[in-house]
Formats: sequence, C-alpha cells, structure tokens
Amino acid sequence: MVGDGILGVRGVEATKPANASTRDRKRWLKRRERWLVVLGVVLHAVYMLSIFDIYFKTPIVHGMDPVYPRFSGPARRLVLLVGTHTHLLFDDLSLNKSSIPLCLTWPVILALSLLSIVKYLTNGACHCLDALRNFSADGLRADKFFEPDSRGNYRAPFLRSIIKGQGRWGVSHARPPTESRPGHVAIIAGFYEDPSAVTKGWKANPVEFDSVFNRSRHTFSFGSPDIVPIFCGALPHSTWNTYPHEFEDFATDASFLDEWSFDQFQSLLNRSNEDPKLERLLLEDNLVIFLHLLGCDSNGHAHRPYSSIYLNNVKVVDRIAEKVYNLVQSYFKDDRTAYIFTADHGMSDKGSHGDGHPSNTDTPLVAWGAGVKHPMPTSSSYHSNNVVRFVDEHMHDTPTPIEWGLNGIERVDVNQADIAPLMSTLLGLPCPINSVGNLPLGYIDFNEAEEVEAVLANTKQILNQFLRKSQLKQSSSLHFKPFKPLTNYSSVLDQIEYLISIRDYEAAMNLSENLRSLTLEGLNYFQTYDWMMLMTVITLGYIGWMVYLVLHVLQSYTSLPRKIFRKEQVSHLRNNIGKVHLCGCLLMGLVCILLFLERSPPLYHAYTAMTVFLWTQILSEYQFIEALWKDFHGKESYCIIKLIATCIVAVFILEFLVKSFTERQLYTWCFLIVGIAATIYLLYSIPWTSRIPIFVWLACWFLSIFTLMPAEIPDNTLLVNASGLMIIVVGGVARYLDLHTEDNKYWLSLLTSDRKKPRLPLLFYLQVLLVGLSSVMVSLSTSHRTEKQELLAFHQLINWCIAGFSMVLPLFSSTGLLSRLTSIFLGFGPAFLLLSIGYEAVFYCALALALMAWILFENALLYMSKVNMYSSSIKSVEDNIILESDDRCLQLSDMRTPLTFMVFFNIAFFGTGNFASIASFEISSVYRFITIFSPFLMAALLIFKLFIPFMLVICSFSAITKLNRLPLLGCYFLVILCSDVMTIHFFFLVRNTGSWMEIGNSISHFGIMSAQVVFVLLLFALTNIYTKDIQTRSARQFSRKAM
Repeated sequence: MVGDGILGVRGVEATKPANASTRDRKRWLKRRERWLVVLGVVLHAVYMLSIFDIYFKTPIVHGMDPVYPRFSGPARRLVLLVGTHTHLLFDDLSLNKSSIPLCLTWPVILALSLLSIVKYLTNGACHCLDALRNFSADGLRADKFFEPDSRGNYRAPFLRSIIKGQGRWGVSHARPPTESRPGHVAIIAGFYEDPSAVTKGWKANPVEFDSVFNRSRHTFSFGSPDIVPIFCGALPHSTWNTYPHEFEDFATDASFLDEWSFDQFQSLLNRSNEDPKLERLLLEDNLVIFLHLLGCDSNGHAHRPYSSIYLNNVKVVDRIAEKVYNLVQSYFKDDRTAYIFTADHGMSDKGSHGDGHPSNTDTPLVAWGAGVKHPMPTSSSYHSNNVVRFVDEHMHDTPTPIEWGLNGIERVDVNQADIAPLMSTLLGLPCPINSVGNLPLGYIDFNEAEEVEAVLANTKQILNQFLRKSQLKQSSSLHFKPFKPLTNYSSVLDQIEYLISIRDYEAAMNLSENLRSLTLEGLNYFQTYDWMMLMTVITLGYIGWMVYLVLHVLQSYTSLPRKIFRKEQVSHLRNNIGKVHLCGCLLMGLVCILLFLERSPPLYHAYTAMTVFLWTQILSEYQFIEALWKDFHGKESYCIIKLIATCIVAVFILEFLVKSFTERQLYTWCFLIVGIAATIYLLYSIPWTSRIPIFVWLACWFLSIFTLMPAEIPDNTLLVNASGLMIIVVGGVARYLDLHTEDNKYWLSLLTSDRKKPRLPLLFYLQVLLVGLSSVMVSLSTSHRTEKQELLAFHQLINWCIAGFSMVLPLFSSTGLLSRLTSIFLGFGPAFLLLSIGYEAVFYCALALALMAWILFENALLYMSKVNMYSSSIKSVEDNIILESDDRCLQLSDMRTPLTFMVFFNIAFFGTGNFASIASFEISSVYRFITIFSPFLMAALLIFKLFIPFMLVICSFSAITKLNRLPLLGCYFLVILCSDVMTIHFFFLVRNTGSWMEIGNSISHFGIMSAQVVFVLLLFALTNIYTKDIQTRSARQFSRKAM
C-alpha cells in the first residue's frame, strides 16, 4: 500500500504480524502520552497564573508611613451605611440591560467566577466622623434608589429630603469584579483589590491592608457574617456582631436582616446608659459606625430587582437610614456627626452581579452632616472632577435621568475608592496608606486653605506608595528603568509648600492635583513593569507547546514516521538529543540565575523554565522536522494544496469561534448554513427516503434558535415541564429506531450488535419515569418559592435522589451506540430539568438532536467512504504505528472531527447565555436543591449544570471516534491544539486599557479557553465511564451488510 501519511492512504498491501519491538513501542507510547497529558495540564495551569502576575498583581505594598493632615476634622464620628445593590435609589442610570460579558474567569477563574456569582455579598457599615456613620446597602442599584414607583412616589423619601436640603449626592462608580469584598475594600480602604480576592470573600481572614477602620479610635460594626469579620475580626479597637448564616434564606424576605443591624446599633446606645465605660467610648472622637444592610442583595438574588419584595426593601433601607439619623442626633446632640450612605455594587435585572455592566457598577452616594457641603443648584459651568477618570469609563457630566427628579440639584460623581479619603478627611485622620482614591472636594465644606491641605495630604499618601514601589523594584532589578515624570517630585513638593506659605492656594491646588495624577500613573507604571517580559515568555511557551503537540501527533498517530525515517538514523539521533538537552539545561540555569538575582517571584522561574523546556524538546526532534520538511517538498502539488486548504478552513473556524465569544448570534448563522449545506451534501449521496438529510436540516435549524434568545433567562416553569415531555418523546423515538431499523444500512453501525436480553429490560421505562417525576418536582418546588413558602426538606431530598439515581442508570444500558447515548440523554435529563428555570431546558433537547445529526452525518460518510478501513488498520501495524486494536491512523480529513467538536463544545457554552460573564448565571436555578445560603454547594450545582451539556457533547465525540475507529487520545490532542490556537489569540486580545468592562471581558475569554483545555481532559475521563464499552459494528460486518 502507498501511504501519504496524514494526507491519507492509497492502495492495499499485505499484513505483517506485530513483533516484540512493536509491543515495546506500544508501552513506550503509553508512558509518553501520560507524561504529555500531565505536561499539558501543568503548562496550562502555570500559564493561566500569568494573568495574575500581569493584570491581577496585588497593589498592596507595606513600609509607608501615614500622612497626618495639618487640619482638624470637622466631624467627631462618622456613620457609614452600605447597602448591597442600591441602584434603585435613583432609577436606571443606564444603558443596555442585556448581560454583558465580563471579567475574571481563568480555568480556576471560571470556577471562581461561578462561586462569586453564588456569593450574595452583603454589607452594612456605620461610621462616625470622629464617629463616622457609614450606611452600606449591599446590592443597591442607583436607579432603583432614585426612581419613583408606579404611583409616582419615591422609594427613599428621607434620603431624597437629605439630598435636597442637607447634603450632597452623586453616583459612585465601582470597578469589576462587582462583588462584596472588593467593593467594601474600595469603600473602606480606598484601593481596588486584585480580582483574585473574590475567592477570599467568604473567609473571615484578618485585615491584610490599612483602612479607615484601622485609623479610627474605635469602630462599631453590625451586619453580615461574610463582610463584617473581614474588616473587624482582627481589629482590637472594634466592637462588632453578625447574625448567623442561617438567617440568609433566599426563600424568605431578607429585609429583616437590615432591621437586625439597626436593632443591634440601637441596643448598643441603650446599653451605654447603664455602662459608663461604653458611654465614655461613644463620646470619644474619631469613631466609625458601620452598618451593613444585606437585605437588598439577598432579595435581589432571590426575587430580582424589579420584584415587589426588592423594591419594598429599598423603602426599608431608607427608613433605617432615617431611624439611625434620628437616633444619633438625639444621643450625641452636638452636630459633629457625618453620614455616608452608599452601596458596594449594583445588580443586574436578573438578580446577579460581578461584571462591569452599569447596573452593577453604578451605586448611589449620599453624604451629609458635619463637614459636608449643602446642596447647590446645578450650574452649567460646573464640571465635577473632570480631572479624574471614572474606573468604569462612565462619561463625565452625564445628564441625570428625568425620572430621578433631581435635575436641579448639583450631582457629584466619584470613583468608589474616593469614598475612603472622603471619610478620613471628614474625621481628620490619615488616609489609608494603600488608598488610591482622589479626595472629592465637591463633598467637603472647607475653606480654601483647608482644601489645599487636604488634597496635599491625599497626594503625599499616594506618593509614598509610588516611592515605596520604586524603591522595591530598584533594589531587585539589574537594569532599573525609573518613571521619568516623577524624578523631580521633591522640588514639586517644595514649590507647593512655598505657594501655600504665600497663600497662592489656587496654584498650590493645581500643582497638588497634577502631582497626584502623575503619581497614580507612576503606580500603574510599576504595577505593569514586568508586563512585556512576561507576555513574550508566555507567548513563546504557547507556540512551543502547539508545535510540540503537532510533532507528537505526526509521530504517534500517522504513518509518517516509518515513511520518512530510516532505522540507521536512530542511533545518531539519540547522540544529538543529549547535546540539545545539555544546551537547554544550561540556558534554563542561566535564566533562572538572572531571575534569582532580580529576586523575581517563583512563578517567573516557572514561566521561563516551561518555555525553555518546550523549545528544548522541539529542537531535540530536529532530525524528524528536517525529514518532514524534505518529505513535504517531495509531495505532489495536490497534496500541498489540500494541506494548506485544511489549515485555512481550520483557522477560519477557530477565528469564527473567537468572534462568537462576543457575538453569540453568529452560531445562529452557523447552524442555518450548516443545516442547508449538510442536507444538500447528503441528498446527493444517500436517498432522501432514509430521512437522514431532513433530520440533519431540522436539528441544525432548531439549535440555531437559542443563540438569538436573551442571555438573561426568564422564568417559565411551563416551558421546563414541556421540555420534560420533549425529552421523553426524543428518548422514545430513539428507542424505537434502535429496535426496528436493523435492516437499514444507514443505521447499521449505530445499533446494538448483541441482541441478547439486556441486563435491565425495564431500564428505559424507569428512566422515562424519573424524567416525568422531575418535571412534577419542578412545578412543586417553583410553586412553593412563588408563594414565598419554605421548600420542605423532604422535597429537596426527593430532588437530590432523582438527580443522583438517574445519572447511574446509563451504566446498565445496552452497549450499542444509539442505545447507550439515548440512555445517557435520559439519565442526565432529570438533573438538568431540576436546575432549569426557562428555555435552557429546551436547549438540552435541541443540543442532543444536533449531536445525533452529527453522528448520522459521520455514519453516512462512513458508509460512502471508498477507503477500505480494514486495510487501513492493517497498514497501521505495517508502518509500526502503535494504536489500539481497532483504531486506524489519522488522516488529514479527520481534522473535521475535532473542529466540529469545538463548535459543539462552544455552543454548549453560549447556547443559553453568555458564559463569558460571571453575571450570566442564574442563582435561582439551585433553589430546588437548597435555599439556605451555602456558596460552595450552590457554586457546585451551577458548575454541574454547566457541565451537563458538555457531557452530551463529549459522549457523542467519543462515540464518533469509535464509529470511525479514530484513536481517542490522538483526537484529544487535536482538540487541545485547536483550543490553544484560540487561547493564544485571546491572550493577545487581553487588554489593560479602555474600560474595565472591556478589560474584564478579554481576561474572562482567555480564562475560559485556558480552562477548557484543562477540564476537557477531566470530562473525557468522566465520560469514559459511560462510553468505554460502546460497541459498533466492525468494518467487516459493515462491508458485508452494505453489500
């Protein structure tokens, strides 16, 4: 037989028996592939971490001294009220309500993102300006706070009266990830914690950074057990209390949590009447009172921001703010209290948060009391903080929505981190040493001299961070590059002091603000100092991995090695390999020594070592590469054109998939076109009476509908129940075809070859019963939540049992391809139905039908193929290519299988929402299994729901490799290769400029693809439990039956 290697096989030759060397090489190949799989997992895990070093490097540095202001604070205490999801206080600030993909999502990042979705972060804070009272409404959107209700009445009458008569107001712009911990860190500590800190959101870990609480004389805090301990758990000068986790029940109205926080504060003041020590403490200055109001966040997650429960919770928050104000005023009676009301993040219309959509980043800010300016009418000449860039890229001087009814009152927008220096200035305290916030002068009622002193203290505090980072980087760099614009910072400070001494406050203010802006740029310069080096190393590493993967596939799964490599070359090759490895080790050692001298982090060593190692392995194969190049030049032009065309088509499909991450509607066009093209091809190849062409067309068009659906899935229990019936119908039809189409030559390879009595003859009917029972439980569980009734533990137990038991049953089904896949489809149906809330349940059926169309198309190609598969298998042995017993060598045309898999794998991602956004997941889908807040269990359920469509795709992929007798591991390596082409593209698309929404999107896309490479392997291993014993008709059976 004449072989074209991976390009195909021509002719027939006699068979040669396998010898001892063949068996040895088979064992060697298995060891090498185990090593290659481990290398791939480690490589992607390590390179994935590079995102943390490039973009999510912690901004915290230590060793700076605080900068004490040269003025007395106007407030003795500050009250901070933080409400989660306070967007409803104003009305919808924005823009598009559709879910927009966001940031954060790395392989681990994908899981962390899902965890963060489940995290119903809530926070309340009270602070006094000397006792700063801080109100925090967790999850409160600005629009819902400011807008009126359907009757025209405003939901927050007290705070609106404050805005109009006593204080200042605006919108606080948060930076993704819009989760509770990062949001509260920005408010209280004044800096944007690296997004990886989302993983710490549920830990009562000690405070790792400076904050306004640290600088206060004493802090009183009451609220959520997920937030308050983060800031007060390790703070000796604090008094705090939290409610039990069991109170966070999403099946109830959570507004009582806000009342609990107020009751704790009221009880504290009442106890002081009988406790002289507590009374003396309360009368001290520099106190902070922090109330974390979680109700809006919990109700928004459970009932949506437009529900009556959520909107009523906004009114509850307003009443609590009024009661706190009256209580404090009557207790202290000195008008030396400052009040700040804000939120850590907003919330999307579907009840989630985390990304950079304006509904998540825009939160209300209301300040009043000691040291705060009174309202001013809107002036056309006024431009609030135009020198400051909003972290969410919100435009300056955005018109206030008419619905808010606040057009005539001056609005002062700030970045969320600006609130920390505002609180510190009102209390006369040093700004937190890690703060990067700009003091918003529009809020403080100072004279001109005090304003300059306040801004200068703010500037010096940021400058100290810059100098510390510069010092640390210079001490560890062999070739240090300073930030040139700040080389003369000391002379600028001297000039500012001189201008203050001669009372030229305007010039001093301008210089201070300019110096502050340059300092912030300098901080960013050192934050990204190693960016170019890391990007280069990681890029070379990815390219090296892909080249090495291609070489392995060519050597192990095609007939090329025997054809281009002569035996006499082997001994000479081994000698040269040793020299290449020696050079690689020397280079790796040299690079590591240089990194050690620069005191680089351990991961820097890992990145460079991995890259050098990969290229060493590639160069050790240089003789094979050289022989491959010579063989390529000796090919006919037709073969070269075929190879180039295949590469072009593959790159086009992969680039299409890259584009689909931002435009999921592309899948609609994809399946519409594929449905027509595949049908026409089949009609020219097989009779239409087989009904296969029509089925392929309908299945593709049915699946194309779903990427036009909104990413925010609306609740529709009836549709979920109808999907249960659809699953039963699809399973019944497949069962009928498996039993009654044995004489149809186009179905032969798919049917059960062994017609003996199955182990469990009633298995199919049991699976159908479980699907029907799950549909009943969907209705029952949803009705309880709708009627605000607690879901009984017995109901939850039934749901758990149905989901778990049904997934075990496919293991006992017949081993025929169609029979086993049908059983898998029915086995995962109940779990998916119980986790569905709307049209995604129908998507499950549509995806299964499209996968069946893929299998039928491949089966038709198998029938029409003119290549003698049995002879090809014999050729594998002759060429000393060691595959499994029935597997054949890979050919160029087999690239269609991993490419098609990539399309289906990504449609499983984007078919029912934008999974690039951590806010695209629906938390309520887990309420049929658990309603008490448990972030890790809820996250596990969400991840499991995400994986069910993947299970169908990979089971179908495994079945097709058995059908076509392709080596599964070889196809897996081709899938990794395709994934990495997309991964490296997304790596180049990662941005560190523009809006944080865009930056977050680009990072999440890279993370998803990196994760895909890792968890595809895990899913292959998991699905192998279900597919390893699938049997298809052999090539000989197929040939005889076809004849």
